[in-house]
Amino acid sequence: MDMNLVNWPAVVVAGLSAFAIGGIWYSHSLFGKAWMVDSGLTEERIKAGNKGKIFGFTALFSIIMSANLAMFLADAKTDLAWGATAGFLAGVWTFGAIATHSLFELKSWRHIFINGGYSVVSLTLMGLILGAWR
Repeated sequence: MDMNLVNWPAVVVAGLSAFAIGGIWYSHSLFGKAWMVDSGLTEERIKAGNKGKIFGFTALFSIIMSANLAMFLADAKTDLAWGATAGFLAGVWTFGAIATHSLFELKSWRHIFINGGYSVVSLTLMGLILGAWR
């Protein structure tokens, strides 16, 4: 790994891309309603949440995930295709972790696929951005 090959502006953009994906993925028109039901959440409970804490830590963790992926991709041969592939594989790995935790929490398969699917899609996009923006 050559840290000189990590493009830090790309890391930030790739990390924050998770917000765009999450906004679409968890919208009411896509998986938001099903996710709320399977999570046992109501609109009132979501509105009562500390948005600064939720979005602030989400941004931080997304950028950490992106930086971690960028370090794995810190090779002169990395391109868009390898970045997207590595992101997809990281998403599959994360999906496995989500599934494992969720099964012990007695979550439904639908809940697992909603959250795990978000992970696969968002990490694939992160990898694509990191691979393309060399």
